[in-house]
Amino acid sequence: MSEEAGVQRAAIPITVLVVEDEDSTRKLCADVAESCGMKAIVVATVEEALRRLETHAIDIVVTDLILPPSSGLELLKQVHEMYPQIAVVVLTQYGTIDSAVAATRMGAVDYVTKPFHIEDLRARLERVARDMDLDRENRLLREQLRSKPGFGGMIGVSAKMQRVYKMIEKVSQHEYPVLILGESGTGKELVAKSIHYSGIRKDRPFAPVDCSSLVPTLIESELFGYVKGAFTGAMQSKQGLLEAAQGGTLFLDEIGDMPVDLQAKLLRALQEREVKPVGSTERRHINVRIIAATNRDLESAIRTGAFRQDLYFRLNVVQLKLPPLRERKSDIQLLVTAFLEKFSDPHGPSRAISDDAMRRLIAYDWPGNVRELENAIERAVAMGSGPIVHVGDLPSSLHYPSSERVPEKDELLPMEELERRAILRTLRETGGDKLAAARMLGIGKTTLYRKLKQYQMEHVEP
Repeated sequence: MSEEAGVQRAAIPITVLVVEDEDSTRKLCADVAESCGMKAIVVATVEEALRRLETHAIDIVVTDLILPPSSGLELLKQVHEMYPQIAVVVLTQYGTIDSAVAATRMGAVDYVTKPFHIEDLRARLERVARDMDLDRENRLLREQLRSKPGFGGMIGVSAKMQRVYKMIEKVSQHEYPVLILGESGTGKELVAKSIHYSGIRKDRPFAPVDCSSLVPTLIESELFGYVKGAFTGAMQSKQGLLEAAQGGTLFLDEIGDMPVDLQAKLLRALQEREVKPVGSTERRHINVRIIAATNRDLESAIRTGAFRQDLYFRLNVVQLKLPPLRERKSDIQLLVTAFLEKFSDPHGPSRAISDDAMRRLIAYDWPGNVRELENAIERAVAMGSGPIVHVGDLPSSLHYPSSERVPEKDELLPMEELERRAILRTLRETGGDKLAAARMLGIGKTTLYRKLKQYQMEHVEP
């Protein structure tokens, strides 16, 4: 259970309604619920239970399936129809598992076979409470997402993202160039769109061009356009993006990858506010706002001659730096909630994520940033089979804590740590088959078991 959920429970304890006609069992269920920090209300009949449901805020119902003259199934049906937010756990006699299965099909979240162990009932109540906390947190996050959407689909309420939003608000009301810096996957194009669509040019075109994806010979014709017959294959004239974005914004993504000779032509066009299409002698006036972005260190590129200093000064009137996801991990849960909603079937049940899976997501460093997280959640939704996303649904890089990952190349580690990681890697490759792993490692099975115990890896999952 998350620390936040524990605080919520301490402030507003979960209320359990116990419906059981046997005095001893009824009292035992109440004692177990109270030992979990919950408030217990006890009744002996379905009729009494329905009256309590009308007058009390109940979170969980624990009911026997045999409640003469009515039945627990009848109570379950009415709770499911009238109070769908309430979780129902049924008690069933040993040998009547079919009734318990029928109850789960009718909406019960779990069942306990009588006679039961106290620890078993406690564990089930705590699991139901955790699921309720998780569902509540996801609902709150969805509401927060709707009420604080940021700009242009950007997601995040951390202090670093709040500073980004304030910068966007300021620069969107002006027309000077903006240089957006940030690692791949941090959302540089979303920021550029936000600046454009919340600014004074929002009704004019927004034209993006990825300088890293075009071959050098094509970037010039994309930016400046060309006339018919300018080169082989130019069957008709084409307007360049600098001219097509007239009155609007041209977004130069990955500007650091633009060839140096083309940088000079771009600088001239920006300074003179005019372009000359390839193969033409005519110059055409342009009126565009330039927003550029890069994941490269342009100052280092200037020192090596890979980027023109004069173009850098022209583009870097205002600089906006986006934080990598590892520096705003408090936004991960909000992002996960948004992506679960995005990739889930709108006509199916809402998706949530288990506590363990969320811990793995938060512990991971996300070198691919928000884009990598989005892809991970899309995969988890596609691979998962239930409403809860578990660790096993996540990409394999997230299945193990960072301390259990394979060492990087040339990483210097103590011999024991190298041995521990070699065993771990071999177990992964064999799917947890210890006999096969021992053979691959060239050691006996007994030695492997001793090593697993030594490194406290007996329960490592494949």
